[in-house]
Amino acid sequence: MPSALQSRRDFLASCLVVPAVMLLPRRAHRRCGDRARGAHRGDHPKPRPGIDASRVLKASELKDTPDAIVAFEEVRQIPQIVDGIRCQCGCATLPGFYSLLSCYETADAMARSCHICQGEGRYAFRLHKAGKSLDEIRAAIDARFG
Repeated sequence: MPSALQSRRDFLASCLVVPAVMLLPRRAHRRCGDRARGAHRGDHPKPRPGIDASRVLKASELKDTPDAIVAFEEVRQIPQIVDGIRCQCGCATLPGFYSLLSCYETADAMARSCHICQGEGRYAFRLHKAGKSLDEIRAAIDARFG
C-alpha cells in the first residue's frame, strides 16, 4: 500500500513533468491525409492550362444543399485561380483530386457539405476580386486554413 509520502512525491514529479512537456517544440499541424501523402502547407498544384468551370456544379444541381450555392457560383467565376490551390480539408488524398477546383466538380462534389472547401473557395474569390495574385491567395489560404 503506497504511503502518503510516495503519493506526494508522485504528485510533485508530475507537476514538474507536465510543464516540461508543454515546453517541447510543437510540430506543424497536419491533417491525417496530408501525413499519408507527405504533403505540407503551401504544396499547391500548378493551374492547368485552359482549365474552365464546365464541370463545376450549377445551382440547379445543388437544390439539396442550398447553403453551398454561393460558394459554387463564386468558384465558377475563377476556375483558373482555384485550380492552383490545394484544399486543406484532407480531400487531397481522394481519387481524382487535383486541386480545390476538384472539390466543386462532379455530382458528389466534396464542397457540397465541406465548410473548409466552401470557405477556401469563397475566400479565394474575395481575395481575387481584391486584386491579389495567386501566390498571395495561396499564402492567405495557408495562413487561415492550413
